[in-house]
Amino acid sequence: MARTPVWKTIATTVETEIAQGHYRAGDKLPTEAVLAARFGVNRHTVRRALGDMAERGILRSRRGAGVFVEAPPTEYSIGKRVRFHRNIRATGRLPQKQVLRLETRPSDEAEARALDLETGDLVVIYEGLSLSEGAPIAHFISIFPVDRVPGMAATLEEVTSVTEALRRNGIYDYTRRDTRLSALLADPVLALHLRLREGDPLLKAVGLNITTDGTPIELGKTCFAGDRVTLTVTND
Repeated sequence: MARTPVWKTIATTVETEIAQGHYRAGDKLPTEAVLAARFGVNRHTVRRALGDMAERGILRSRRGAGVFVEAPPTEYSIGKRVRFHRNIRATGRLPQKQVLRLETRPSDEAEARALDLETGDLVVIYEGLSLSEGAPIAHFISIFPVDRVPGMAATLEEVTSVTEALRRNGIYDYTRRDTRLSALLADPVLALHLRLREGDPLLKAVGLNITTDGTPIELGKTCFAGDRVTLTVTND
């Protein structure tokens, strides 16, 4: 009876551990040297196993960074009522946000123009990462006019959801007036945040949200990891 090649056994073991949640989407696997020592084989055998898993879409190798658990791209809709948590939950995945910055400062000229403010009017800056099942899929910066939502900064210290924070400040509905999409390459900071390599492709979305009476309430700038998100533009 033919014996199962050792590399196949290694691939099956690692794949089972991924299925059991030992390694989640976006996690980095141990190095070839560590895996070779664990299984008592040479690195070539480990490389064969990892290569097979990469061909089947389970892993992704990033030169100079290592081997990471892959995940199918997250379906993300951009429409009149963009809601991060609802978008991610609709795919059956767990949405999360990691806050990087929350501050109040004077608006610059571009921010003031977009939000229909005077340059120097105070705005709340809310910066963070959007995650799906623990894997970062986007970096965002949301900008809110203080005079229209004076309690926004304090609320965002309690909740990470923009929709919930606006609701707690008396804004129960808002829509996307416009969205501009452009392509760019990850700089060193974005690459670090999104667990990418410098120069990897990103898709940038700049959108303006307004209240039901047309008043600008949020200027949003989001950079999506190009290989982790499939964007769909809708009329909803």
